[in-house]
Amino acid sequence: MPKAPSDLVTVGRISGLYGVRGWVRVYSHTEPREGIVRYSPWYLRLGGEWRPVAVAEGRRHGKGVVARLEGCEDRDQAARLMGAEIAVRRDQLPPLPEGEYYWTDLEGLRVVNRDGVELGTVERLMETGANDVLVVRGERERLVPYLPGQVVLEVDLEGGRIRVDWDPDF
Repeated sequence: MPKAPSDLVTVGRISGLYGVRGWVRVYSHTEPREGIVRYSPWYLRLGGEWRPVAVAEGRRHGKGVVARLEGCEDRDQAARLMGAEIAVRRDQLPPLPEGEYYWTDLEGLRVVNRDGVELGTVERLMETGANDVLVVRGERERLVPYLPGQVVLEVDLEGGRIRVDWDPDF
């Protein structure tokens, strides 16, 4: 799946329909989940193109999020948005404290251990409850705990790498 242009950050996707008045269910990558509705416009990837769409309203609903987008007034219009990725402009995101990173900034970085052994690149990250995990794809897949100061020794965004204290046999 192609990534969003560099000025856009993927924050979720439209995962279902909600009611008959144009509302959609949203799978959100933001924390908290309902934070996604504070961003407007959203950029939806439809037919391979990114299009801006204003968020009219939205809220947390149970464990998920529901939203209504401007110009989306009924279930048929909402159905055309099914599966669309949701992105926002990078400048819409709040700045992070020193040493914290958005997951999207870590994806694609090379992972090298303290002995200089190349382990692969970060394919994605996942939550496990205890801590986040880097999914590193090289000659094989490795799951490396994202524990700054313990396992993750250095994140060098400009150099495109993450240095870790990790045995290549794991």
